[in-house]
Formats: sequence, C-alpha cells, structure tokens
Amino acid sequence: MLRTPLFEEHIAAGARMVEFAGWEMPIQYQGIIDEHLAVRSSAGLFDVSHMGDVLIKGKNAESLLLKLLTNDIRGLEIGKGIYAHILNEDGMIMDDTIVYRLGEEEYLLVPNASTTPKIVSWIQRHRTDQTITDISSQVACLALQGPKASAIGKWLNGEMSLIKRFHCRFLELPLASAQGMVWEGKALVARTGYTGEDGFEIMLDGRMAAQLWRLLLQTGKQNGLVPVGLGARDTLRLEMGYLLSGTDFDGSQCSVQTGPDFVVKWEHDFIGKEAMRKLASRPDLPRLACFELLEKGIPRHGYVLEKDGKPVGSVTSGTFSPSLHKGIGMGYLPPALTRPGTSLDVVIRGTRVKATVVLPPFLKR
Repeated sequence: MLRTPLFEEHIAAGARMVEFAGWEMPIQYQGIIDEHLAVRSSAGLFDVSHMGDVLIKGKNAESLLLKLLTNDIRGLEIGKGIYAHILNEDGMIMDDTIVYRLGEEEYLLVPNASTTPKIVSWIQRHRTDQTITDISSQVACLALQGPKASAIGKWLNGEMSLIKRFHCRFLELPLASAQGMVWEGKALVARTGYTGEDGFEIMLDGRMAAQLWRLLLQTGKQNGLVPVGLGARDTLRLEMGYLLSGTDFDGSQCSVQTGPDFVVKWEHDFIGKEAMRKLASRPDLPRLACFELLEKGIPRHGYVLEKDGKPVGSVTSGTFSPSLHKGIGMGYLPPALTRPGTSLDVVIRGTRVKATVVLPPFLKR
C-alpha cells in the first residue's frame, strides 16, 4: 500500500490505519464521533495527501479543460476554484474534481485518489499542445476544517483569513524549505473542504508536511484542534450530502442523476454532453436522493430501499449522523419517489425501517 508523508505522524498519534483506495490511511484517532463533533464545534486536521494533483499548462489550457469538464471555466479568475465532473463519451461520471486557476495559462486539477492514474491518462489522451504534469507524489495536502480554522490559520500566515471561499493563493509558511521544492517551498492554500465547515486545504511539498502537521496541532490545541481520520471525514461529508467517488457514483451514472445542478453548464461543448442529454430525457432515469430514518437503525451501502414492499433502489452512502442523532443516507430512486416527504423503507438485516426523503444538506445552516 502507498503511504503519505504523514504516515509516521499518524502512528505516533495512535491512529488506527486502514486501506483506502490503495493507501494506508488513518480511519480514526480518539474516535469517529468525538472527531466529528470537534470539527463541527472547533476544528479538525485531516491528512488528504492521497488526493491527486495535476498541473495543466499552456496557452490552450482553458480550451482543454472546457472540453473535459461539465462546468464552464471560461472567465475563471486567477486564484479561484470550480467544482466539476469529468465524463466519458457515454456521458457517465469518471470523477468529480476541483480545478484551480493558478496563472494566466496554468491550472491545478485535483482528482480523487483512486481515479488519479485514469484521469491523468484521460487528460493526456485529449491534450494537444498543453503540458500535463502529475505532481501527486510530490505534494501533500492537509485540511484544516471547522469554525475555528481561520483563527488557527492566522498563526501560520495572517493572509489566510483573507482568502475567500473557493479561492486560493500561494503563501509562505513558517516552515523550513529547501531548493527544488514544489512551488519554491510555498504552500497553495485554498478555502475549500469536504466537511461543510469553514476551513482550508493546504497543499505543499511533501517534505514539509510533517513540520506543518506538528505546528498546526501545537498552535491549534488551545482552539480545540484535533487530528481527524477518514471515518469522521465520511460522516461529515454525508451530513452535507456531498458525493463520494466510487460509492455514490461508480461509472454508471451521469451528472443529471447525481446533481448538484450547478455542476453542469450546457452552454459549452464537453465530452459526454450529448450522451448525457439523451439520458436526461428519459422519464424513468433514477435520481440520487437523500433520506433520513424515522426509527432506530443505520443504513449502509447496498441496503435495499423499498416502497410499499417493493424494491425501488439501494443505499449508496449511509451512516449514523453524530450531529442529528439519526440514521441518514443517499440512494438512487425513480424520479417520482425523490420528492421531499416521500416515505420509504430501508431493509436493515431483514427488518423494514421507516424513512423519509429530504433535501440536502441533512445538517441545515
């Protein structure tokens, strides 16, 4: 299995390690529920260095991304990011991603861990004169998330609090760097995250990652900062209704099915557009819907969803919500059953548990 530059830090912190997308990653430290609630109330620090990092450069970089992405990046200002899907020719989602514009002719695309090799190959296949560089193995990423993230970030660099949501900028951090490091030892700090809370994703040369990890945990302790594993990362994202690549879409769904609506801009041409348009015209095309349990129980991936005793779908993601104290989940349903308030049953170990369809996010702000 692959390991991030922070592997030894996780072991020292007593993390329980598991395999995830070919990586040995921390699932939890002090416990999933405690870590989850810490992020909601104060702050948590995540190692997300398993995510991909792909640089796309050249005068035609924008035109390449316009062809590859469902969202429209024309006019994207330098220092801003955008969320998009990447489709195959059949209109099915290959991956979801965030793309940042770093310069006039330079972009950073962040694919998911399990899909990075496939996405890099896909981009190479469709490029013309653009330069494609996979820097995933050189870059680490730490996610600082929670209502106190900004206060903690000021200890690193006062400019962090000035970064707008879904924007990024290069910053110098109080870390030892060396010649030949990615971005000359600077960090790319983005005000993004996967938790629904305020926060930052800090991308930097992997050789600086352990320094930053220790510094953040030390300076953030007075603000309640704790290390957080993938277990709480999953419950946090699910409370917000965020998709998980390979689980909520697995190559057999299109963006119209998963949403959100803003992820597709039909005004430009992109790979898979016409195929997806045909799929969207089907009145019976299943749509991803959120539901919450009305009785005790925890929905899990693969559990059957029923309506009036008949199977109508299955759970893609499900968990017990530490914030809401109830079972929540997502799954694909016939369009007529996706209206909020629709009653369903989730079959949990042979028992039908009552549920109702709700609009995301589960955790309202």
